[in-house]
Amino acid sequence: MPRTKKTTEEKETKTKKVKPESKAEEKEKEKKEGAEKEKQPTGKYIEAVGRRKTAVARVRLFSTGEKKVIINEKELSNYFPMPEIQQVVLSPLEKVNMMGKFLVSVKVRGGGFSAQAEAIRHGLARALVKVNPNFKKRLKKAGYLTRDPRMRERKKFGLKRARRAPQWQKR
Repeated sequence: MPRTKKTTEEKETKTKKVKPESKAEEKEKEKKEGAEKEKQPTGKYIEAVGRRKTAVARVRLFSTGEKKVIINEKELSNYFPMPEIQQVVLSPLEKVNMMGKFLVSVKVRGGGFSAQAEAIRHGLARALVKVNPNFKKRLKKAGYLTRDPRMRERKKFGLKRARRAPQWQKR
């Protein structure tokens, strides 16, 4: 007997039915998600863009509101759990002694953890220069205003990676 394609009705009957959660459980779940996501601040702000490899960070500095760092609607410690990377993000604020003076809101995409952290650092440094042009000398000396041009090299045909050649065989 030849095999026939199953209709969507036959497929649906075989799937398991999950019992719906009680309303109390749903509310608790929503509270946990709400605690994780931070509300976007409103009001006047100073914006700058930072980049590193393929990561792009849009940084906004608010002088009003709670003084903390929000990245992609999450707190800094939740988004970057590693203290070294948190230090990279906060380094421009520490350099100019402006820690705890601003609410920093960041939207970042692309790249990995380190590239995103360095993109945020770059954008934050640019925004601080807009706040006070006198910060430029200190931040430039620390290297926070320079866009790091190093990018991943593309793969070439005939090679396994950008420069890795196939193993050479004598015969």
